[in-house]
Amino acid sequence: MDNDKPVVIGVAGGSGSGKTSVTRSISQRFANKSILVLEQDYYYKDQSNLPFEERLNTNYDHPFAFDNDLLYQHVQDLVNHKPIKKPIYDYTRHTRSEEVVHVEPKEVIILEGILILENPKLLDLMDIKVYVDTDADVRIIRRMLRDIKERGRTIDSVIEQYTNVVRPMHLQFVEPTKRYADIIIPEGGQNHVAIDIMATKIQTILNSKTF
Repeated sequence: MDNDKPVVIGVAGGSGSGKTSVTRSISQRFANKSILVLEQDYYYKDQSNLPFEERLNTNYDHPFAFDNDLLYQHVQDLVNHKPIKKPIYDYTRHTRSEEVVHVEPKEVIILEGILILENPKLLDLMDIKVYVDTDADVRIIRRMLRDIKERGRTIDSVIEQYTNVVRPMHLQFVEPTKRYADIIIPEGGQNHVAIDIMATKIQTILNSKTF
């Protein structure tokens, strides 16, 4: 492991599993360190070449929805201490925004997303791989509350999407990535013991590096 290489952490898990809570908890424990988060959701493929009606049919829970080549290149750049221009996804237009976010390299890079452990090239860049494992009933309740409050969805539409898309994609693509995890965290951000263990491991790696 290179002494000046940033620590790269992958945090995966199903929709509503608590990935964001885990990522936030880790970030808070390293508030005095240089840390950044790259959300896989920002790297949905550009669909500007498709009619709007076709964009509406995008399956955002399938690996093909992500531009992992761009994400991989950006992580490589950050690992090599180069800044990147992170894309922004416009959910109202169902395609990538023309705006980007300038991101500087940091000591700790957290990659967060439902399928962040699904891509072999991304796996090779990670020092620590985490899977947040939460029961399906808890995940669907969290997703329902989020989609109704934040995205104006109806209960019926959330249930239909979960039954027809989210659940089968989770079983086919997300759940199997658990096998690649170094650490499995049940119940997300509420599992303080697991997060403390993770934080200790990260600090051990950081102590061995010279930035």
